[in-house]
Amino acid sequence: MRDYTYPATILTAKTLFRVAGMKFQTSGTEHIPRTGGAILAANHISYVDFIFDGLAAQPSSRLVRFMAKQEAFEHKVSGPLMRSFHHIPVNRAAGEQSYNMAVDYARNGEIVGIFPEATISRSFEIKELKTGAVRMAAEAGVPLIPMVTWGTQLLKTKDHESDLKSRGRTIGLHVGAPLEVTGEDPVAETIRLREAMSALLDKAIADYPIRPEGQWWAPVRHGGTAPTLEQAKKLDEEELIARAAKRAAKKESS
Repeated sequence: MRDYTYPATILTAKTLFRVAGMKFQTSGTEHIPRTGGAILAANHISYVDFIFDGLAAQPSSRLVRFMAKQEAFEHKVSGPLMRSFHHIPVNRAAGEQSYNMAVDYARNGEIVGIFPEATISRSFEIKELKTGAVRMAAEAGVPLIPMVTWGTQLLKTKDHESDLKSRGRTIGLHVGAPLEVTGEDPVAETIRLREAMSALLDKAIADYPIRPEGQWWAPVRHGGTAPTLEQAKKLDEEELIARAAKRAAKKESS
């Protein structure tokens, strides 16, 4: 693929991060292959995760093609950029097309970034994962690489005010060893992926310069005050109901 805007945008972003005094903690970036395809499965704690996740592939001089919701491609500002980066649009009503595109990308040597939790984790724990990442990696015949990002929830996440102006934020990017998957038992292999991501999350929290105790942005298991997985699931369900009601009301009034 020909990339003109993607490398230039990364360079610009790195400059802006330096100006903002951002610091990065990284580990395991050597697990990102320098050649060949892979599925990069990352946790999802913020609206800006994908902006930072791709930096984990920079030491290997790779670009990541992220799967992102269709709306981002339809926006008048982000749409042209997303398409120029060769990211993959996801239409949840017709997911087979984006799934097949991701498999083709990986099979043809691209690194595909996916958020197997599907939505932002309000608990900041690893939620129950969809099996798509495992199935994609198995079908494409490429490694499945677990990854965890930490600190992005301080910038912009659900249920909290955004803070994109504070200086000196630290972002953790932690990559795990590739998992070889066959797809014969996607559920069991997805459990393995979740376990690997959970171990990376524990490392990310332990290495982070701010202690998690008493912090809204940390899981209860680590002494934080975020919702538990069960509480977060209920909030997610309430959000879906509210969205459905809003769509119905809009349709009725049109």
